[in-house]
Amino acid sequence: MSGRRGRLLQVHDRLLAAYGPQRWWPGETPFEVIVGAILTQSAAWTNAERALANLRRAGALSPAGLIAIGEGELAALIRPSGFFNAKARSLKALADLLRDRYGGDIGRLLRTPGAPLRTLLLATHGIGPETADAIVLYAAGRPSFVIDAYTRRTFSRLGLTPARDTYEDWRRLFMDNLPADAPLFNEYHALIVRHGKEACRKRPLCARCPLLDLCPTGSPSLPRRVGVRLRPANHPGGSG
Repeated sequence: MSGRRGRLLQVHDRLLAAYGPQRWWPGETPFEVIVGAILTQSAAWTNAERALANLRRAGALSPAGLIAIGEGELAALIRPSGFFNAKARSLKALADLLRDRYGGDIGRLLRTPGAPLRTLLLATHGIGPETADAIVLYAAGRPSFVIDAYTRRTFSRLGLTPARDTYEDWRRLFMDNLPADAPLFNEYHALIVRHGKEACRKRPLCARCPLLDLCPTGSPSLPRRVGVRLRPANHPGGSG
């Protein structure tokens, strides 16, 4: 297999061999996955988890709970996630959408086909493309590739980039060259994040990179390690 499709699948297979299945996204319910996707914006997942725990203890981790709580109280509960006032407005907007269009039924929202669901989410206050794609993929289980800083960094170093450095062009690179398969997208995105934390950091650790022999920017003086299996890490969020 050649071309961009072949290279993208080769990278996926290398990362899977090195890190194993990531079993993403954490969350006991689809609604928790959605809330977590909002809370982890510009935040480490550990901080988003603290905010989720606060919401759970307060009985606010549900559409009805978010509607009932005041915005100021909500902001205080999610303070550990950072940007808490903006995220409180986003969560309230999401709750209003669920109430007004779906009678508070999260299942009805998530049964919306992928493209219309993404459009609807993007029209909701505070939900940008990365968060919308995370919700479509991880909560609704529909194929929509999530692009983040880890993806841009890793694939720029690999020389596998779109013509323009925009979110939608990066997304099309993956959407147009991979099978439209939600489990594949799920695992691939999780593996990219894991790789960005383990090896392809802002200051790369090339010696432990399972992609080194594929990377034109990697240090040529380092041993080329393929298929190195590393410890589990089953959570999203944060940038390295």
